[in-house]
Amino acid sequence: MVNFPTWKKVLVALICFIGLAFAAPNFAPKDVTEQLPSWLPNQQVNLGLDLRGGSHLLLEVEVQAVIDEYLEALVGSARDELRSERIRYRSLSKTETSVGVTIPDAADREKALELLRGVDAGAEISVEGDRIIIEMTEAQKIERRISAVQQSIEIIRRRIDETGVREPTIQRQGDDRIIVQLPGIDDPERVKDLLGQTAKMSFHLVDIQNSVEEALAGRVPPGSMLLPMIEGASGPGNLNAILVKKRVAVSGENLVDAQPSFDGRDNQPVVSFRFDTLGAKKFGKITTDNVRRPFAIVLDGQVLSAPVIQEPILGGAGQISGNFSVQNTQDLSLLLRAGALPAPLTILEERTVGPGLGADSIAAGEIACLVGLIAVIIFMAIAYGRFGIYADFALMANIFLILGMLSMLQATLTLPGIAGIVLTIGMAVDANVLIFERIREEVRLGRNPIAAVDAGYSRALTTIIDSNLTTLIAAILLFSFGSGPIKGFSVTLAIGIVTSMFTAIMLTRLFVVTWLRAKRPDTLPL
Repeated sequence: MVNFPTWKKVLVALICFIGLAFAAPNFAPKDVTEQLPSWLPNQQVNLGLDLRGGSHLLLEVEVQAVIDEYLEALVGSARDELRSERIRYRSLSKTETSVGVTIPDAADREKALELLRGVDAGAEISVEGDRIIIEMTEAQKIERRISAVQQSIEIIRRRIDETGVREPTIQRQGDDRIIVQLPGIDDPERVKDLLGQTAKMSFHLVDIQNSVEEALAGRVPPGSMLLPMIEGASGPGNLNAILVKKRVAVSGENLVDAQPSFDGRDNQPVVSFRFDTLGAKKFGKITTDNVRRPFAIVLDGQVLSAPVIQEPILGGAGQISGNFSVQNTQDLSLLLRAGALPAPLTILEERTVGPGLGADSIAAGEIACLVGLIAVIIFMAIAYGRFGIYADFALMANIFLILGMLSMLQATLTLPGIAGIVLTIGMAVDANVLIFERIREEVRLGRNPIAAVDAGYSRALTTIIDSNLTTLIAAILLFSFGSGPIKGFSVTLAIGIVTSMFTAIMLTRLFVVTWLRAKRPDTLPL
């Protein structure tokens, strides 16, 4: 263990240099690091919500909206099946968890029952008198709830990533709730607006055969729906509503891209969109078959615009115009690119952490680290003399290595993460204590300095690896199954374990072996 070849010395020096290089930007102002060349380490440690400030949101997924949408589609499918077979029916409607239809003719009831079984093979179907009921199973409800929450998390992540927020925390809580933490955001209201929109876009033909005035009076014709116009826009007769067909001509699910742009005719902000192959085919057919007819673009139950189709649009691309500002087109493009939420989100809780509170936490963490560092340095110097001073130098290197790895990995430092660093300061010298005490035992047994050092490192190595490995496993488990602050603690703890093993086994030993071979002492300063 006292043999330290040149390549090992070079490797230790190189690792320490790289750690110092990646840690250095954390001690410089942000504007200075941003001006550094790209080939130089210029990244600082990301600060979490509790240190940097930002917003904490607790969102609830309205799962019932997903179920209602499924049941509405089930009503449409049942209607199509019954009409295709010319089966007379009445009272086709839905409840919170089921769809029911009345078949007055007993002869048609058995045939209708077989048809409706094929509408959804997983649902439970029953007959109560002359009424057939299609009921969602409990398994279907659970599946749709889980799917809605998971899909919502993915869409939220896409939307937040588009805004440029770094290191957001997005995680599920309970059955239908989502926690969102956004450190360092400049415009929390904009982010809330983006998360609050479902962004379900669809294209519908305008109902030109019926009167909007009659629909406003409560007489909405079957197969149509009355929708409000977006603020600042107006429909036929300067009314703030328009009558459109319920059937979706083209779904927003077929959109593959949306970008803010300007109309070449009047230089007004617009959103340019593009469909996939299937969407382009549907869009081309509907515009070909309905030239000179208004075509409504609907977003979350509001009509953005209802332009008249002047000619077939066969390229699968188009524009959404309206009374948009540049910011409106940017936000709408972002929402369309990220995709639609499966269900609306309700903000149950909102907390804002100011940067001042984060600064206080950082200051408290710095004081804790500094006090712990000084105490450990003094203790090691008193307890183990020259060898303790070598361990102190290795401890300082360990701190720079931790900062360097946090910067390199772009990990997020939280207040529990600072606690992990403070804990690591104490653990970093633990390996050295084991080695030095073992060397003392070897000296008491009468071994010469070189033999004592060699035996001390050799016999303590297994104990050091075992103890640190078990702690590392615990840190990995905390990261895997924990969340939020727990993960922040586990990251710094795991990094600290790895770096402390390196500094204790390699760096401190390099100092000791170099001094030992240079001085050839008769006794050890322990």
